[in-house]
Amino acid sequence: MNGLSTTLREATAVSEALKAAPARSRVALFPPAPLIWRMAQALVDGPVEIGAQDCHRDDSGAYTGDISPEMLSDAGARLVILGHSERRTIHHESDQLIAGKVAGAIRAGLEPIICVGEQREQRRAGHACQVVCSQLEGSLPMVLAERPFSIAYEPIWAIGSGETPSAADIEDTHATIRDALNALFGDAAATPILYGGSVKPDNAAEILTIPGVDGVLVGGASLTADSFLPIIRAAGWAWVGPE
Repeated sequence: MNGLSTTLREATAVSEALKAAPARSRVALFPPAPLIWRMAQALVDGPVEIGAQDCHRDDSGAYTGDISPEMLSDAGARLVILGHSERRTIHHESDQLIAGKVAGAIRAGLEPIICVGEQREQRRAGHACQVVCSQLEGSLPMVLAERPFSIAYEPIWAIGSGETPSAADIEDTHATIRDALNALFGDAAATPILYGGSVKPDNAAEILTIPGVDGVLVGGASLTADSFLPIIRAAGWAWVGPE
């Protein structure tokens, strides 16, 4: 819940910088819903894709205040983040609900990014991989088979804290996610697994060298061009998308 009309200047600055010096990575911005249409128009035909931060599971209905996947697509979004830790914890979204949203996104032609991650006490108890695998199994409907999607691993305790797991922990969890995806969908080697959790300009390059990390989901550091562009440059060939 960050961003007003002035945010369009930051988005435009990112787009113009990438036009002048193209990135080797895929780059997307995920503004709050009121800005999606305006940002999509401002960046039309540019190198930056536009996505949404959430959607409803149904195409339409008596759900005052909710936004359907079709509405997002109509506004110019091409991707959507689902199952973000804040939706899971603050709004108490279940795996079943998230799976319904993923199916709705696919129906509307949106490419979903599904988030998974553990609480601090779950990691301390040695249950991080178990929690993540359970979320994957419950949140990924089989309609995703042979459809483009991404997984974002975001340890809940690291988001906004300035802390990140060790490189070994990130590598281990990403490997676990890859194994789970292969078990669910067969060969899922083409599905990107992103890392999210206090990604900043000063740690992005290190995170992106960790085996199994295909890109990053950026939070606060994506709010200005000055902090987001260095992360894009660090990504090189990786997939990068801020929330």
